[in-house]
Amino acid sequence: MFKNFFGIFAKDIGIDLGTTNFRVYIHGKGLVFNEPSIVAINTRNDQIIAIGSNALKMVGKAPAHISIVKPLDHGIISDFEVTEKMLKSIIEKVQKETFTLLPRARVFTTIPLDVTEVEKKSLEDVILQAGGREVFLVERPMAAAIGARLPIHDSVGSLIVELGGGLSEMALISLHGVVTWKSLKIGGESLNKNIMNYAREKFNILLGDHTTEEVKIKIGSAFAHAPQEMKIKGRDLITGLPREIIMTDAQLREAMMPILKTIAESIHDTIEATPPELVADIYERGLVLSGGGALLRGLDKLIQKRINIPIFVTDDPSTSVIRGLGLILEDYENLKEVIIPSARK
Repeated sequence: MFKNFFGIFAKDIGIDLGTTNFRVYIHGKGLVFNEPSIVAINTRNDQIIAIGSNALKMVGKAPAHISIVKPLDHGIISDFEVTEKMLKSIIEKVQKETFTLLPRARVFTTIPLDVTEVEKKSLEDVILQAGGREVFLVERPMAAAIGARLPIHDSVGSLIVELGGGLSEMALISLHGVVTWKSLKIGGESLNKNIMNYAREKFNILLGDHTTEEVKIKIGSAFAHAPQEMKIKGRDLITGLPREIIMTDAQLREAMMPILKTIAESIHDTIEATPPELVADIYERGLVLSGGGALLRGLDKLIQKRINIPIFVTDDPSTSVIRGLGLILEDYENLKEVIIPSARK
């Protein structure tokens, strides 16, 4: 009883634990934290010295006693200790900014569609140990669909494709639930790796993470358009010295196309497994792209060419998931049906 009473005064928190980015939404305040999912740890005293953008700046530049860690892999926690420390640091910061009689908030977070019961329980345990009072789990594409304002309550099919940094998920949603789905452990980071491998094989040059991401954002595309090129710097694999090359948008497409085709084929397979009545809805209503991967130029055209239905990119696709969690926080009574059962019960 007291737990529920004091909980009234605590701020509910929405946490999007993404492979690439970590976002936090606070009830009544909105999005308050949007940083890369990366942590810098001093191994001498096992203390976090930087989180997010500040830690990202240290990549490739830190001394031996500073470890740069990405604690999530393909949407799943790969380093529980670091994730707990990161969550605890952020939750404590959030609590300090708002007076509460009970400094423990309910935490709403997302999980991939193909998560196991063990992975669900591990995520819940980490959040509780980091300072959460209670954990509510939402499937990631469902949160994205809510963030994109799709009619998840209705008996019509809404097809959403959430393209994250380490995970691509496509789900057909109707009546608060996922009818058919497919989950791939590929995403924006997979595209970056393909670009790095392409540069290594074609130019004998090693590119850094930041350079690869920059060239992908600036001239990367999934469909041919006006030719573009960009000068990029890396380390020559033969001499070991710095070297500059010119990469074109066509070369980037060649590097990324195997991943992009896999995503398009998986969307096709998801539609193929959909009941006929809902396929008709998809044909009329189209498909919605969300997640950071949806920002790749021409991706909607590439997918439309493969499946021949309208494609729409939601507004600000990178934040669809956290916006969806925020809407659940603000309107819990009407959206509580999307919460999935806890692994702890």
